Amino acid sequence: MPDMLRTLSVFLTKLITGVNPVWVDGVPRADRLRVYFANHGSHLDFATLWAALPREVRDKTRPVAARDYWGRSKFTRSVAGGLFNSLLIARSGITRQDNPIGQMADALRDGSSLILFPEGTRSADGVIGPFKPGIFHLAQKVPEAELVPVFLQNLNRILPKGHLLPIPIIGSVVFGPPLRLEPHEKKEDFLERARQAVLNLSSRTRA
Repeated sequence: MPDMLRTLSVFLTKLITGVNPVWVDGVPRADRLRVYFANHGSHLDFATLWAALPREVRDKTRPVAARDYWGRSKFTRSVAGGLFNSLLIARSGITRQDNPIGQMADALRDGSSLILFPEGTRSADGVIGPFKPGIFHLAQKVPEAELVPVFLQNLNRILPKGHLLPIPIIGSVVFGPPLRLEPHEKKEDFLERARQAVLNLSSRTRA
């Protein structure tokens, strides 16, 4: 039953958003350990990015989601955890035992790729905000993981904040070439380079 529900969710997500993935650096293989990081403007973001991946890659990829939102009820937990196999992390009250970076690093070392949104919260106006340092620390902990920038277009217009029903607009998902943390690269320089890598993909959209 979970496989059937996941297949249905992929179909419905693609139907709602109309997205077809654009691969700047070629379609990924399932044997690659990757962190897909993208701009964040809608609750559709992680489902759309996840649905755009090839099935064999999607089966090994876990969206990273905020526990305070997606873990707040039995229904949201079943959607995030049961349907998408999300990794639910804390955004506040972080302790050594409950540390998002450690949890993400453990998931990568266990063989899962991840989807995350370095802005930390949804953009209200569609402008990509500064990246929080989590992706930098994750790159330090798991340097073998490829960091893949992804640009999501129009998802904030398809399902704006506060709306329950989608608006019929075509979206786009563009996957860029992977990058890695350079030796001795400063945190601020890396975060801006990663953010710019996402911005640079906006010219590749089909919509």
